Amino acid sequence: MRDWPAIVGRNVRRLRQQKGLTQEQLAFEAKIDLTYMGGIERGKRNPSLMVMARIAQALSAPLAKLISE
Repeated sequence: MRDWPAIVGRNVRRLRQQKGLTQEQLAFEAKIDLTYMGGIERGKRNPSLMVMARIAQALSAPLAKLISE
């Protein structure tokens, strides 16, 4: 079984860093709490589809990029 929260977290971190954003900036743009964003990036949170869609939009990336291995 795949560890989806870890996969999403790695992808969010990588895409965020490529955009030159801090966790705080991304959390603000995606309208989610900073501590929740940190949990997502560490693979400790299991974000809903709507939260992932907001993150993808804030990153100007297709949603599929968040779940690709």
